[in-house]
Amino acid sequence: MRYLKFNEREGKFEGNNKITVSGTGNLSIDPNLAFIQMEVISNNQSLSEAQQENTKVMGEVIGALTKLGISRENIQTTAYTIQPKYDYSNGKQVLRGYTVRNAINVKISQMEQAGKIIDTAVEAGVNRITNIRFTVENAEIYYDQALKFALEEALRKAEIMAGEMQLFLNPKPVSITENISESPSGPRTVATADSTTPIEPGQLNIKAVVTVRFSYE
Repeated sequence: MRYLKFNEREGKFEGNNKITVSGTGNLSIDPNLAFIQMEVISNNQSLSEAQQENTKVMGEVIGALTKLGISRENIQTTAYTIQPKYDYSNGKQVLRGYTVRNAINVKISQMEQAGKIIDTAVEAGVNRITNIRFTVENAEIYYDQALKFALEEALRKAEIMAGEMQLFLNPKPVSITENISESPSGPRTVATADSTTPIEPGQLNIKAVVTVRFSYE
């Protein structure tokens, strides 16, 4: 078996033979943060009355949420829109009222309270839940671990392939490419007749993928 010649000046093995492998690292973790987006939608023929009604209801919603222990800094307005509503009569556009929409994003750290928070908000006047997103705090720590697993798998694959072909593998990579991909996340919900809306956060998959090129002789 011939071995690669080491170039001391450049600090690497010389040779044109390359092997390229991919490595994937996965971590399944329990989420510890949830973001619930909810809306108060008000309709009225009068714009000012629609706004007043929306403001009153949203104030009651925020008050109810704070009583559950959610701080105001974890309640963020994400949208406020006013939309006129029209009817068409005899080919003419007739204004029939206005829709006022106020959306907030609520951040919670106690997953078991998600259902109660939704129920409380709905009782206070929320008439639309648009999104529930689960995530994890300090996600980069878990991603770094997944990235380590991905690199280890790439090296393992290269060693197996080189061993089967009776090649000398330089364990120092020629190049490493990180393939960025989004980790899937989201709730699983089931509608039942229970008093509290069931929200199941499931688990988050933190995934890292790399492409690594090694030299061999």
